[in-house]
Amino acid sequence: MNPGARAAADTPANDVPAAITFFGGKGGVGKTTLAAAAAIGLADAGWRTLVISTDPAHSLGDAFGLPLEDSPRQLSENLWAAEPDAEAAVQRRVKQVTEDAESALPREIMPAVRRHLAHATATPGMGESALADLLIDAMDRVPGEWDRLIVDSAPTGHLLRMINLPALLTPWVEGLVRQRERVASADSLVAGMVGSQERDPAEQDPLLEKLRARRGKLEGAAARLRADACVQLVLLPRHMVLAETERAADQLAGAGFRLGPVVLNQVPDRPDPRVVEAARNRFEPQGVLELPLAEEEPVGIARLRSLGVFRHP
Repeated sequence: MNPGARAAADTPANDVPAAITFFGGKGGVGKTTLAAAAAIGLADAGWRTLVISTDPAHSLGDAFGLPLEDSPRQLSENLWAAEPDAEAAVQRRVKQVTEDAESALPREIMPAVRRHLAHATATPGMGESALADLLIDAMDRVPGEWDRLIVDSAPTGHLLRMINLPALLTPWVEGLVRQRERVASADSLVAGMVGSQERDPAEQDPLLEKLRARRGKLEGAAARLRADACVQLVLLPRHMVLAETERAADQLAGAGFRLGPVVLNQVPDRPDPRVVEAARNRFEPQGVLELPLAEEEPVGIARLRSLGVFRHP
């Protein structure tokens, strides 16, 4: 640990890090820096670790001092990092949806479908949904290709939407499945009335199969986030930041997510003792790691390593 850091609780020697760790908090508190530092700590401990950014305004590459792209880049023996391209993911999704629609819908309505998709591409929800898909893809590769996943999240509100998105999207997909099943059942009834010997359309509908597969994928992701993931909130020793962090902690815990130790970051030599004591008392159950205000900006693997962000339940 950084000699200047203070941990409110000791870490058991056999403590096993969570499979998936999110770093969240208000904007500008140092989430990206600490996510990168934590990933370095896990990699140094022998875990094959991937750290990715789900913040549309990526800065993970700036923290490492290295350019990052959509595909993971290996930075050291056990460390990979990536900045997923949400815009490219949106375009891939629109292309796939268009192909599915062309195989399932009458040709005459496809111009309207394409206009709708073009409009939907510009909505903020599409970007979040695409990033959620990229996150789920990364989760599916842990364990396996990697042992541990660190997620550098966007500010608090975005983090809450991101980790709740699988559960939020599931009812929507279920609605599409029910609609499609009704159409397939109607087709089956008509086929029976005319004496067709073909198989039940509901059993061979490729669009229905894809909707069912997506529903299963989202349900699995939502369950796994609650079982295998933890969230480490980052805050600065300021009243407003503490208040937002407390609300985020309550919302996350209420939604069934596990909270890891809170990081009280950039603590100056003479902080407001009321804020520091309030943070220690509020987050004592999960532990508080206090990091001093650094004289130099911790950019690059060597300086990030010196932060000593090591605690992962």
